[in-house]
Amino acid sequence: MSAGTVVDPFVHPALFYRDEEEYLAGTVPFVRDGLDAGEPVAVAVPGDNLKLVRAELGPSATDVQFLDMMQAGRNPGRIIPGVLRAFADRHPSGRVRIIGEPIWAGRSQAEYPACVQHEALINFAFRGRAVTILCPYDAVRLNSDVLADAHATHPVVVVDGQEQPSGTYGPEGVVAAYNRALPAPASAVALAFDADRLPRARYFAVGQAEGFGLTGRDVDDLALAVAELTTNSVVHGGGSGTVRLWSEDGRVVCQVEDRGRLGDPLAGRRPARRDQIGGRGLLLVHQVSDLVRVHTGEQGTTVRIHFER
Repeated sequence: MSAGTVVDPFVHPALFYRDEEEYLAGTVPFVRDGLDAGEPVAVAVPGDNLKLVRAELGPSATDVQFLDMMQAGRNPGRIIPGVLRAFADRHPSGRVRIIGEPIWAGRSQAEYPACVQHEALINFAFRGRAVTILCPYDAVRLNSDVLADAHATHPVVVVDGQEQPSGTYGPEGVVAAYNRALPAPASAVALAFDADRLPRARYFAVGQAEGFGLTGRDVDDLALAVAELTTNSVVHGGGSGTVRLWSEDGRVVCQVEDRGRLGDPLAGRRPARRDQIGGRGLLLVHQVSDLVRVHTGEQGTTVRIHFER
């Protein structure tokens, strides 16, 4: 290392495992080393793996925060603000350790692009912070494309218990590669809106969603998300936009399009400051939606939100 080289204190390895034995061998020592060093430790992984780690830790488990990622990270866009930053920000002094497993074999094709973009964006969200986030990947059940993406989103990988630098690390390229167009199906119902038609856009979206079978609190959440997105379109997206809705695979899907360009890939993924005025719209959308997909470019921005029926 040359004189004057600055080493980023953020550490972000991917752990490739093939069975329970390798999973525990890669995660439990990581947790114990953190506890021995007096570091705060959180484990946010799918439920079955959560049980494995908790059982293996025994009495030490009481010193660890556990989160079921299948619930806390159902929408990948919630993980940075609601799981990782939420834990790290509570411990601003010294190093923090987190195990985060946002990608598992049950993730849908619709969810995966948001998952891999999340993994890439972690590198920017924690740059300069004394945080270590270990991300396990099931090397048997996940396909080769997913594992290749893991190499691209993690500067270091752990294979067969050996840590090595990733030769294909490039999170910027991953964010760009998964910034894909989101065309709505021909069957979608649509309404154009501008500043004078914001209330109508919200009522239209709620009525269509209820017609597709959305009920209860989910309708209120969709109304809030649509209000935030359509207002953003009017204020930041050229003054107008289009809202579209349809039903697919047991979900109600709503999409808002406008002519604006979203220049900050971390928009909606930072916790709001206590003194922050405005700028909470996308954060709220991520909090209430089961999945959020975004495409932005020179021609405009599309935000697609999913709600389970």
